Amino acid sequence: MTPLFLLFTFFFASIVYYCFNTFLNRYPRPLPPGPKPWPIIGNLPHLGTTPHHSLAALARKYGPLMHLRLGSVHVVVAASASVASQFLKTQDANFSSRPPNSGAKHIAYNYQDLVFAPYGPRWRMLRKICSVHLFSGKALDDFRHIRQEEVAVLTRRLAGAGRSTLVNLGQLLNVCTTNALSRVMIGWRVFGDGDGLANPKSEEFKEMVVELMVLAGVFNIGDFVPALERFDLQGVAGKMKKLHARFDSFLNGIIAEHQSTGGKGDGVLQHNDLLSTLISLKDDADGEGGRLSDTEIKALLLDLFTAGTDTSSSTVEWALAELIRHPHILAQAQKELDSVVGKDRLVTESDLPHLTYLQAIIKETFRLHPSTPLSLPRMAAESCEINGYYIPKESTLLVNVWAIARDPAVWPEPLEFRPERFLPGSQYAHIDIKGNDFEVIPFGAGRRICAGMSLGLRMVQLLTATLVHAFDWVLPDGLMPEKLNMEEAYGLTLQRAAPLMVFPKPRLAEHSFCPAS
Repeated sequence: MTPLFLLFTFFFASIVYYCFNTFLNRYPRPLPPGPKPWPIIGNLPHLGTTPHHSLAALARKYGPLMHLRLGSVHVVVAASASVASQFLKTQDANFSSRPPNSGAKHIAYNYQDLVFAPYGPRWRMLRKICSVHLFSGKALDDFRHIRQEEVAVLTRRLAGAGRSTLVNLGQLLNVCTTNALSRVMIGWRVFGDGDGLANPKSEEFKEMVVELMVLAGVFNIGDFVPALERFDLQGVAGKMKKLHARFDSFLNGIIAEHQSTGGKGDGVLQHNDLLSTLISLKDDADGEGGRLSDTEIKALLLDLFTAGTDTSSSTVEWALAELIRHPHILAQAQKELDSVVGKDRLVTESDLPHLTYLQAIIKETFRLHPSTPLSLPRMAAESCEINGYYIPKESTLLVNVWAIARDPAVWPEPLEFRPERFLPGSQYAHIDIKGNDFEVIPFGAGRRICAGMSLGLRMVQLLTATLVHAFDWVLPDGLMPEKLNMEEAYGLTLQRAAPLMVFPKPRLAEHSFCPAS
């Protein structure tokens, strides 16, 4: 048989299968509205290069509850706060697992991590470990000094860079967040002394994380048309396998170093780090899930190193970009910080509750630039009904977090950066961005809400407050603030298309940047 004949046979069989499958799909109630699918590949072409934008445009035509067919997979999209609350609150238990996907298979150790693990005893065990040892109120308070120390390291680097040194702020932020997290997780800095200026190791790690987020955000045709999976038409699976090998080597190195030093960072173990705890749980993990395996430990570390670093650093980068574009907002934030903190020391976490305007800036940044524009997919365990429409069993759910936070029916002037909308006495002052108010859900909501939300909030608040307080920011080449590039680069996380390149200009007393004696 010739290749042409085989190709013809394959596509003919696919069309017959598609038509037969469509004929059999008779449901007791109508499916939600949506665009007409193409044969075989369904609505995949409708997603475009920026799916959160494309899906928002489709929602304006078909409504806030849409149905798509991506290959052979039913997909429902929630694009309003009211619809999202029905899925993530009313139907939360039904949508608590993840659908099969190549990212979880090829990168996240075949679903053995926390983010993509099926809902059940193993997931609850991993979640409990993180909640108790890393993200509880006590753990966050215990490790407060580490976050403050790493932020102080960053400010010293920026202050010492000189006003003529152009810095890639996002890269330095990623070094800071990674080192702060790694000191808690494994007992020492991943990137040496924290100097992110021309640090090849930190640049490589940042590139790995960004590549992971980009690949994980791709709608891989093999996930939706099983017959095409083996062909890897987009080359996504191959890239994922190579990236997994790099991360696995990175994590193996960390574990080997931890074992060789006994968990002692600079020769002294200052706290019982998470990795020591995980290793101790290999033999006696409590709860329903049983013991931890070596692979589960690496999968959990992978989640924390990726989801816990780049999301925070990219959010702070967006916040600084918005403030540079709006000098009057930056000046008002600096005025508040000078009043609360003064100009003789750096911000501490104990200052944050007193910074009302700064808190509003953070909320507005999360509204306009959610770190995850499309929620991580969930899957219906059973069929259900939403707004009178039938949602079939095993349907994939996507919540367009980006579109919900820009809904003109909810937000006046939704595209404008206006922190005042969250100030006390305003219409939206009550919104807490922690999954209870569905108008802004940057961390998701329900059972699968981001496990590291509390840590992420603290890190974003502390970093943003410190950088706003300690420096003025000058753009290169006489670039006017209003001309700053604010385009997005789509991935699982929302990156800036162009990194924020700036000159830092210290505005505090010189001794403020010196290490505490």
